[in-house]
Amino acid sequence: MALPDARPGTVVLVTGASSGIGEELARQLAALGHDLVLIARRADRLDALASELRDAAKVDVDVHPCDLGDAPSRASLIAGIVTGPHARPIAGLCNNAGFGLAGPAARLDPARQRQMIRVNVEALHDLTLAVLPGMLDRGEGAILNVASVAAFQPLPNFATYSATKAFVQTFSEALHAEVQDEGVSVTSLCPGPVPTEFGEVAGLRGEGAPAGSSVPSLAYVSAHDVAAQGIEGMVRGRRSVIPGAVHTALALSGRFTPRSLLLPLVKRFG
Repeated sequence: MALPDARPGTVVLVTGASSGIGEELARQLAALGHDLVLIARRADRLDALASELRDAAKVDVDVHPCDLGDAPSRASLIAGIVTGPHARPIAGLCNNAGFGLAGPAARLDPARQRQMIRVNVEALHDLTLAVLPGMLDRGEGAILNVASVAAFQPLPNFATYSATKAFVQTFSEALHAEVQDEGVSVTSLCPGPVPTEFGEVAGLRGEGAPAGSSVPSLAYVSAHDVAAQGIEGMVRGRRSVIPGAVHTALALSGRFTPRSLLLPLVKRFG
C-alpha cells in the first residue's frame, strides 16, 4: 500500500508540473528513478523540464500540454495516457494542478470561479477515477492529491477555493479508506503558504512571496520540502500529510474551533 519502486515500463503522472510544487514533485520522483508523464498548460516549460530530467536522471519523460479545466481536452488526455495504444501502467498519480482566487466571492468573476472548480475538483476527480481501476487490478499504486490547509475551515475571501480544497481532502481520505486493503493508497497533501506563483494568480500581493504577504515568513514551507514530504507520504502509503508544525496546528484548530469563533477571526486576519 505505497508507491512502488521505480521500474521499467511504469510511469508516474504529475499535473501542474510546469512550476512550484508540481515541478519539485517531478524533479524528486525522477531522482528516485521514476519515468514520468508531465501535464500542464505551458508546453515550453514542460519541454525544458523534461529535457533537464532526461539528461540529469536518465529517465523517460513524456510531455502532455493540456488545459485540465477544458473537459474535452481532459477527456482526450485521459484516453491517451490510460487506455491509448502507448499507455503504460501508472504506478503513481500526483494531482497537483490547481489555483486560487482571493476576494469576496460575489465580486470575483463567476466564470473564473467555475474554471477553478473545474481544475481543482473535476480534473482531479476524473484523473483519480481513471487511474484507480488499473492500480486496483495490479494490487499496487499511489495517488497524491494536493489539497491545502484551507481544506480544514471555510475561508472568507477564499470561499470557493477553500471549498474546492475541502472536497479534495474529504474525497481523498474516503478513497484511502476504501482501497487501503487492496495495495493502493490515496494521500492528501495539505500545504500552507508556499512561495510559488499561487499568490500572483490568486490576486494576492507580492506574487506569492513572503515579503509581499500578510503571512509571516516563518509560516512558509518551500515547494521543495512540501514535495519531499508528499512523496514520502506516497512511499509510506499515508492517508494525509500536512507539512510544517505551524500548518498542522492550523489544520487542527480549523477542525475543532467553533465556526462562530473561527470565521470572524479568519475574515479579520486572513
